[in-house]
Order: sequence, then structure tokens, then C-alpha cells
Amino acid sequence: MTAVTDEGPGQSRSGDQKRESGRSPDGACATGENAGRDRDTPPGGWDDGLIARRATAATGESTPDEAQAPAAVQEDDVRPQVEAYVPSGSPLTPRLDALRELVGLSRARLDRSALAEAGRVLDEAAARQRLSSRHTVVAVAGASGSGKSTLFNALAGTQISETGLRRPTTSAPIACSWTDGAAGLLDRLAIPGRLRRRPQAGGTAADEALQGLVLVDLPDHDSAAAGHRDQVDRVLALVDAVIWVVDPEKYADAALHERYLRPLAGHAEVTFVVLNQIDRLPGEAADQVLDDLRRLLDEDGMALGEHGEPGATVLSLSALTGDGVGELRELLGRFVQDRTAATRRLSADVDSAAARLRPEYVAEGRPGLGERAREEFADRLAEAVGAAAAGQAAEREWRRNAGRACGTPWLRLWRWYQSTRQPGGADRGVLTAPPEEQLTARQRVEQAVRTVADAAADGLPGPWAQAVREAAVHGARGLPEALDELAGRAAEAEDRGADDGTAGGAAGADGRDGTDTEAADGGRASARPPRPAWWPAAVLAQVAMTLLQIFGGLWLAGQIVGVLEPGLLTPALVMLAGIIGGPLVEWSCAAAARGPARRYGQEAERRLREAAAACGRARVLDPVSAELVRYREVRERFVAVTEFSTTGR
Repeated sequence: MTAVTDEGPGQSRSGDQKRESGRSPDGACATGENAGRDRDTPPGGWDDGLIARRATAATGESTPDEAQAPAAVQEDDVRPQVEAYVPSGSPLTPRLDALRELVGLSRARLDRSALAEAGRVLDEAAARQRLSSRHTVVAVAGASGSGKSTLFNALAGTQISETGLRRPTTSAPIACSWTDGAAGLLDRLAIPGRLRRRPQAGGTAADEALQGLVLVDLPDHDSAAAGHRDQVDRVLALVDAVIWVVDPEKYADAALHERYLRPLAGHAEVTFVVLNQIDRLPGEAADQVLDDLRRLLDEDGMALGEHGEPGATVLSLSALTGDGVGELRELLGRFVQDRTAATRRLSADVDSAAARLRPEYVAEGRPGLGERAREEFADRLAEAVGAAAAGQAAEREWRRNAGRACGTPWLRLWRWYQSTRQPGGADRGVLTAPPEEQLTARQRVEQAVRTVADAAADGLPGPWAQAVREAAVHGARGLPEALDELAGRAAEAEDRGADDGTAGGAAGADGRDGTDTEAADGGRASARPPRPAWWPAAVLAQVAMTLLQIFGGLWLAGQIVGVLEPGLLTPALVMLAGIIGGPLVEWSCAAAARGPARRYGQEAERRLREAAAACGRARVLDPVSAELVRYREVRERFVAVTEFSTTGR
């Protein structure tokens, strides 16, 4: 048995040589310290990969293996094993790229702790890509007394790991490599050179199939020493595959299933579960225990590789008697020669990271800003800015202008007189809201922003829903003031239109149409409403009626004075026609003006509504839409991460 000692770095090489000479000539299990062995060392001895070759090159010597190997092989051996293990066209490559982009796009939205596992997977993938693609690292793990060290020795064909009744027996990971070039992988596992071994050179077909295997014996995962469990967890996160060794007594141990098998259920394709010590079970008890073990693994969510389906490999054996060990060696040989264990392990790691991130990216339903939510937001802003009141005021102003243009002179004089006595008429005060109404309008704006933010965030994962609400609240700063400015400009335009209409109340009689308008940004109404083409005819008719009244009145006055011949009927009829025709023309014009006035008011309301909606869109909806676009982008990256999953998770 080879003892595992803890010599210090300053120990002389003579002690190593003495230990070498004390072994039998066919002993092939040399420690990793003997990187500088002499040429008398048996060909199967351990040379620790690159370190030994560099030492040999420095002394100008060559090993017997190198002397007998062809030049091409020697040249291949001295090259560092740095090729990537991910083959070209592998589905893992786009998944890693998508995960890297996903993490980059999410750093500003998710907590660092939520992305920690994904970052670890990316780091481990990058580290594994830089190491050998010709080696498969398999860990042998199990509980105390399960016989994992015995199985480790049985697979290696020699006594490497110490076995015995003392617990814990294995205190540090021990590695056994079937070929050179695995030094970088073992350095990554932090296994020192003194704990690196070589197997017994048997020359069988099974040994040939195991070329490229790096087997690691781990401490007990249920060890009383906390440091041992930490080492197990650290190494299990780095190896390509794992062989779980269980015994008939502890195969249902909750610590094994809850701490390891259940969380690693997605890694079934790189998992071997071995029921050891079947020599202790009588009759058909071994099959019964094995069936119960399969049942427990199925409850853990671990797929079983039965009937040619991908999943965990479950078998029974006895490491002590060798029963079933050959079958495990054959399975390991095919597994190693496939050279996809590292890719499958990383793919399962990506699946695990994606499963943890799923609540951060997968929404309930189809979140987004629908057309209905946008229209309701525009309606609330229009209500807050008073678009309907502005439209009604514009309609009344249009009708007032029609009355001024087509009304009788006496009625216009009476209205002018009223306006001089009441300079701030009731109609004009409609657009100027009192302070309490302005406060209500501000509250309406805030309520509209909250409502549209809730509608956009409905169904989103927590971080993205919060980001949408923050974007809406941040964009809404200054929105009430901007809407107040829009309403104020509209009110100023209406006030100027009313003042101009009052000052030029008789302009229609002069034939001036008063079409002077002022463009208003943000829905500002024109200073003077436009007049239709039939207004000049109505004005001429009203002028004719006024002239008839004046002419009839002068005719009657002349007859009364005696200047004209008596005949009251004709002038009275002329005057009566003017008196009746004036109000009749005014009433007809008022009836004809209702439709255009209504359309003008609706147009004014539409302009102010669109201006308020544009303001709300620029300040609130566009930032919210940008957050939703960002979420859709990361969701697409998340879908790309999970699209080529090989574990079905």
C-alpha cells in the first residue's frame, strides 16, 4: 500500500529515491513528487506531465518512453494541452454566448447575487476551455464506509487510496491519471503533486479505453470534519463527471439526496450511481435495494439512463470481490472515449444557472403596453389638461363670432355694452381653473402615470416590473407642469380671440373676415376662428335688413314731418320687413353655424388632446416602452440559453 505522506517542500530527493527503490520492480504507482526520476524508473511511472518533461529537457536526458516513441508523438506530447474542449458547431457555444450577453444586459437591473451563479458558470467554462480536451475528470464521491476508496483502487488496478476502518480515511482528494497532460486540470482542482498517481499498467482493452481518464478520490461528504465537506463541494463543482458510491445501509441517506443528488438532478448525464458491497446482501436483496435506489433517484428528479435514454447510470457491484467492477470500467471507457463529458457537464451547469434565473426573466402572460392602455392614458391626460372644456369653449367662441358677424347692429351694440360692464365674462373664465381644480388635475396626472405603469408592469418579473415603474415615475417629473403650460397657451389663444372679436365686433359689416390666425404649438387654438364662405352673404343680407329698417324709418319720418306724401302702409311694411328680416337672418345663421362650430370645437379638443398625449408619450410611454424592449431583449437571450438544453429543464 502506498502511504500518503505530507512531507514538506524542503525534503531532500534522496528520501524519494529510497522510497522508489523499496518498491517491487513492477510497482507502477509512483508519487507526483518524483517528477525528476532517473532513467531506471519503470516505464509505467508517473512523470507529472509538463513539469517532468521540462525537468528532463533541462538535464538533457530523455525517458525510455520518449526514446522509443516516434518523433511525431514526442512533438505532440511536449505541446501544452490548451485546446478548447467545445467542438466547432457545439450547441454549448451559442448558449454560453447568450448567457454572457444576458448577464451583461442584466447587470443594471438585477442584484449581483442573482447573477453570481451565471457568472461562476461562465468563469468555469472559460477556465475549462483553456485546458485539455483529451482528458475527462471523474470524481469518486460517497459517504464514510461506502467503499469508494476501495472502488477507486479497484479501477486503478493498484493500491492508491488508503482504506481501513478508521474514519475518516481519505482526508484530501487523490488523483489518478491514465495519461500525461492532465497537470493543468489537476492544478485547477488544487491537487498537489504528491497526491497525483498513475494506475496499474495492465495492457488490457479496458485500460486502453480508459486512456484520458483522470479519477479523483474525494473525502467523505458526511465527514465529521467540516473541511472535508468543503473540499468535496469545491471539487464537485469543477469535475466533468461524478461516481456516487452508496452502500446498502446509507443509500437512502437524506444528506446525500437533499444536499447533492436532488440539486444535481440536471447533471444526470454525467452522473454514475454505484451500489457497492452487494456481496453483503443475500439472494435477491441486491436487486431489491437497487430498485429502491432507482425509485429514490426518480423522486429526486434525476433521469435514469435506461432503454437507451440519456440519464444517470445506475449499477451494482462489489469493489472488494470485483463483481461488477469490469462492467463499470467498460462504461467508463465508453464515457471517456466519447469526450463529451466536459461539454455535457457545462451544459447542465448552464441549465442550472438558467433555472435559478428563470423567475427573473419569465413573465406570467404577455406583458407590454397595449393599445387600450395607451388610449386610456391619453384620455386621462386629456381630462387633466381640460381638452373637453377647451373644445367646448372653442365651439362657443365660434358661435359668438357667428353672432357678431351675422347679428343685428342693435344686438351687437347691446353685447358690446355688456362686455364693457363685465370685462371678464363667464365664458372667458371657463379655461382658467381655480387652484383646487388645478390640484385635482395634478392628481389625475399622477393617477394616470401609476395606472399606465401598472398596466405595463403587469405580469413582469419583479426586477423588470420595478424598472418599468421607476421609468414611468422618473419620466412623469415635470409632466403636470408641461400640461399646465399647454392648457395655459390654449387659454391665452382663446382670450386673444375673444378680445379681438369684441374689439372688431362690427368687422363683419365692413366685409373683413378676421381670419388672422396664430399657430399654436401643443394644441393652441387659433386666435380667431375661421369663417365659412357663406358668412359674407349673410352679412350682406343683414346689411340689407338694416338698410330697410333705416329706409322705412326715414320714409315714415318724412311723412310725419310732411316732407313726403302721406301713405303709411308702404314705409311701415318696408320698415317691418327690415325689423323682422334682421332677427330672421341672425337666427338662420345661428342654426347654420351649429355644425361648423361643433366641428371647430372638436378640432380644438383633438389638437389639445394630441398635444397632451404627445407630451405624455415622450415623457412616460417612451421610457416605459424602452424598458419593455430591454426586457424582451434579455428574454430572447434567456430563451437562447435554454433553447438547446440537453437535460430537458
